[in-house]
Amino acid sequence: MWRLAVLGIVLFGLSACIELDYYLHSVTGHLEVLSKRQTISSLLAKKSTSVELQEQLELISSIRNFASQRLLLPDNGSYRSYVELDRPYVVWNVVATPEFSLEPLRWNFPIVGAVSYRGYFEKAKAQKFADSLAEEDFDTIITGVPAYSTLSWFDDPVLSTFSDWPGPSVAKLIFHELAHQKLYIPDDTSFNESFASSVAQIGIKLWLQKMNDPALQSSYQRQTVRQQQFHQLLQTTRKELTALYRRDIPEQQMRKEKQLVFSGMQKSYQKLRKDWQGYSGYDNWFRQLNNARFASIDNYHRWLPAFQLAKEQEGHSLERYYRRCAAIANLPENERHQLLDRLADNYRTRVASKEQTR
Repeated sequence: MWRLAVLGIVLFGLSACIELDYYLHSVTGHLEVLSKRQTISSLLAKKSTSVELQEQLELISSIRNFASQRLLLPDNGSYRSYVELDRPYVVWNVVATPEFSLEPLRWNFPIVGAVSYRGYFEKAKAQKFADSLAEEDFDTIITGVPAYSTLSWFDDPVLSTFSDWPGPSVAKLIFHELAHQKLYIPDDTSFNESFASSVAQIGIKLWLQKMNDPALQSSYQRQTVRQQQFHQLLQTTRKELTALYRRDIPEQQMRKEKQLVFSGMQKSYQKLRKDWQGYSGYDNWFRQLNNARFASIDNYHRWLPAFQLAKEQEGHSLERYYRRCAAIANLPENERHQLLDRLADNYRTRVASKEQTR
């Protein structure tokens, strides 16, 4: 409660220069989630808990313990309680970019600093805000979010929005969110999300080894291959769009060529889909292609190759890897970003070289 009191003071103190209504919505929405928490241990002890939920919570408990014991992630009350929600997502994030840029708008918030998305606990409010940005000719996108991190200010619960996912997906999500509690720097969404994604990637490989389930490992490997091909398509399209937006041409022509790039991406995706025997997991992503769609996923993968190379350079030691990442985080922003760009380029070059020798 003292954390809520501090947060309230901060919000009301800022009310003269920011939208108080939005912050009240955020605090109220978060309090509603917290008020529904039940400890996982108590739910497992209840006879009224369904067998299906018991199995899910037992798996999640083992994943949570693995996160602290093997991945050295914070050992606290996060993901040791459960909340049943009556909606498919806990929040909806709005991402927006200029019409001819892949750089997202950023909003400043207490504690977390500037981030390149704005979250709402009600989809209608998110839609209203997105519509207001679209009226100003920004590219916008609304994405449903199954979980979020309070950076250890509160004990984040397991939510019904993701508790019934397949084991590897639940594990990756929990590892990702706990990684934010391990290392987070204000005002750098791409660093934070890429680092957390790298920890999730490391964690899922180790967790699958522990599970020793060939079918599970095979399924995850297929998913990984599809994901790599998807991101290769993103990288190719991103280069095309970046080159286009640098050209000095009339807006009408740029707008037309922008749509041609997206149409070409759609065609390339359909070819991939055939190779995937009709796997449709990315269909929703392709239903609304614009700059904001790229920005929304770029947050999580922009520097993932950089962190992958850093992890390889530090060997099997997670302690050394975390120290390396913390050292990078302490650099001035420009120096930090330049280093991450170099690491990412080196990683991609090495991967491409390996593929050519096969």
